[in-house]
Amino acid sequence: MLWSDPKDEPPQDMRDVQAMVRRMTVVVVLAMLVVVYVLGVGF
Repeated sequence: MLWSDPKDEPPQDMRDVQAMVRRMTVVVVLAMLVVVYVLGVGF
């Protein structure tokens, strides 16, 4: 084996990207819920 890091855990930047994507998904879902609520109450 050439690589010294273990197979099962991804590199640090990949973990950072996954965490950012997860955070962005939460933010987008919350924003959509707020928009639907505002539009539903507005009409």
